[in-house]
Amino acid sequence: MEPDHADPERAGQLHHVELYASDLAASVDFWNWLLGELGYERKNEWDGGRSWRNGPTYVVLVRADDPDAAYDRRTAGLNHLAFHAGSREQVDELTAGIREREDASVLYEDRHPFAGGYYALYCESPEGMKVEVVGPE
Repeated sequence: MEPDHADPERAGQLHHVELYASDLAASVDFWNWLLGELGYERKNEWDGGRSWRNGPTYVVLVRADDPDAAYDRRTAGLNHLAFHAGSREQVDELTAGIREREDASVLYEDRHPFAGGYYALYCESPEGMKVEVVGPE
């Protein structure tokens, strides 16, 4: 397992992202599936959260202190997370997986898979977080 401290060779690259969830169980189910499909492996698990690692980058999901506070990606703060896909086929497989889930939805269906001008999946997590998975050229 890679250490949690910084690697000077990766200066400026993303180290980790921490997300808060009002419904931890629902969010863990979604993120465990999506991150697993993207090659992340479970890093840690504790009563109030989980984390997943892919190389030197990891994603942390923690139970929110105030579960009644609503997240809105359209206000100041984080709008979305974007991940690299290994292929356009992976984008298509993830899109099919999102369509099968009851806790998530594909965004911009009328323009999918070119909603952003390039091949990608845009979806929404159970907490309303927009997630993008970008396919290669």
